[in-house]
Amino acid sequence: MLTKRVVVTGKIAGVFFGVLLTRNIFGALIGLYLGHLFDGAMKRLANKQNVEEWLTSEDSKQSIFFYTTFSVMGLMAKSSGKVTAEHIEVASELMDTMRLSAEQKEEAKDAFREGKLLGFPLKKKIQLFKQHFGNRRDLCQFFIEMQIQTAYSDAILEQAEYDILQSIAKQLGFSQRELKQLIAMWEAELRFQNYKKQKEQSEQKYRRREHSNRQSQPQPNSPSLLDAYAVLGVSERDASRDIKRAYKKLMAQNHPDKLVAKGLPPEMMEVAKQKTQDIQSAYEIIKKHRKI
Repeated sequence: MLTKRVVVTGKIAGVFFGVLLTRNIFGALIGLYLGHLFDGAMKRLANKQNVEEWLTSEDSKQSIFFYTTFSVMGLMAKSSGKVTAEHIEVASELMDTMRLSAEQKEEAKDAFREGKLLGFPLKKKIQLFKQHFGNRRDLCQFFIEMQIQTAYSDAILEQAEYDILQSIAKQLGFSQRELKQLIAMWEAELRFQNYKKQKEQSEQKYRRREHSNRQSQPQPNSPSLLDAYAVLGVSERDASRDIKRAYKKLMAQNHPDKLVAKGLPPEMMEVAKQKTQDIQSAYEIIKKHRKI
């Protein structure tokens, strides 16, 4: 509304002062022209302000997080030379976990495809990401962890994938040691997730056979105690109070509502919830072992 008023005011004021100063039609035309130039300048200024407001808005930040996540996933998938079925499956599972609408899935696929293109400007994209989330270390870590998950889609971390992770981590302020710890934590978490999947599949098979076969239900191998420590990023040598502190820190750091408030797209809440469940499961195993 303000922009429209300014546009009208500029032209009217131009004509008014043109007639007032020259008292003829030529003055009015000159005034109209100058008013038109003024209106154009004010409109460009208003548009620039609107763009700046959008770039700093929550919608913009969440869009940047969403786009960067899937485009870098595309780059990661293509880094070894060929996008595998496993890479596509991980991306599809993530979309399902996020409960994306059909339109949102198309946006995610477009971003994924863009990341696969030759010459994808990774540093430029991460720089833009950093401008919006550089002061949110928990969100930066969440982003890196999602890329680690993509890299491990085929259960193997290729050198090209590690190089991309290292480049991202360095640009976002994470050391090589911190990156290696995040990778170790994800490897352990992946075993937790596989255990849960196997358990669910085993229970489903048991229920289907329940009426025809009364044999005992087979149990998949449980996650190891070492995996539980690794999920929390601690060691079996650490004191119980330190382990509890690490657990609470991870739970706070990955709290879905807090992450969304800081700029995480709401659709990614389910991913954060899954992570907190893995953290809780790991801590329960440790507590049971230590009797705390």
